[in-house]
Amino acid sequence: MWRARPADRTQVKLLRSARERFDLHPLVIHVNYLVNLASLDPVIRARSIAAFRGELERASAIGAEYLVLHPGSYRGHSVEEGIAAFVLALREASEGFRSPHLTVLLENTAGSGAHLGSRFEELQSIRSLAGQLTDLPIGYCLDTCHLLASGFDVATPAGLRSTIRSARELLGLANVHVIHANDSKMPLGSRVDRHANIGEGHIGREAFRRILRHPELRRKPFILETPVKERDDDRRNLDTLKSLAASPKPAHLARP
Repeated sequence: MWRARPADRTQVKLLRSARERFDLHPLVIHVNYLVNLASLDPVIRARSIAAFRGELERASAIGAEYLVLHPGSYRGHSVEEGIAAFVLALREASEGFRSPHLTVLLENTAGSGAHLGSRFEELQSIRSLAGQLTDLPIGYCLDTCHLLASGFDVATPAGLRSTIRSARELLGLANVHVIHANDSKMPLGSRVDRHANIGEGHIGREAFRRILRHPELRRKPFILETPVKERDDDRRNLDTLKSLAASPKPAHLARP
C-alpha cells in the first residue's frame, strides 16, 4: 500500500531493546516496492516522493542504519532522463531531512524492462549526482541474484573476480555496505529477477562459498531474501550460508 502507519513509540522502544539484547547490527530497511522515484508519471511520482519521505522518517525513528532503495523504472524515457528524475525526486523527498546515522543504499537490479541499476555505471551516476543535489549519505546494496541475472558471472571464479574488480573501480567497495544473498532461478544474463534457495539455483553452493569468503566481502552484512515455502526455510538457508562461510577454503580459491 502507499499509506503507512507512523512508527509507534512503544514498539520502537521494544525494538531498540531487542537490538541491544541480541546485538542486532546493522538494521537494514527495504523501501516499499511501489516507490518509483525514476518515474515521470505525475501521479506515481508524487506518491513515490511522499512514500519515500515517510520511509526516511520511519527508518530514522527506529534507529536503522541503512535504507535500501531500487532505482526504479524510466519506462517511456531515456536512461539519462530516468537518472535525472530519480535524483530530483530524491532531493525533493529528503528536503530538510537530517539523520546522522542513516544511509540510503541503491540496490542493483536484474535489468528487466526499463529498470535502472543493472549496470554499475548507472548506480555510480545516481550516487554522484545525488551527492551534488542532496545531503543524504548514499551507498550501495548488491544482490547476488540480480548480479547474475544482469550479466555478472558471479557463479565462476573468473567471473567473481571480474565483478569485484568492476565494483571496486566504479562503486568503491567501501561504499557497498550490504549484500543480499540469493541464488537465481534464471541463468546468467536472463534479466529476470527470480530468487532461489542458496545452492539450488544457477549460482550454486561453491560460488557462494567463494563470495562469502572473499577477503573484500566477508566482513559485510549478508541478508537473505530467499523463497519461503516451509516454516524452516529461512533457518535452512541461514545454516547453509554459515556452513559455507566457515568451511575451509579450497587451495584453488586462494586468489581473490
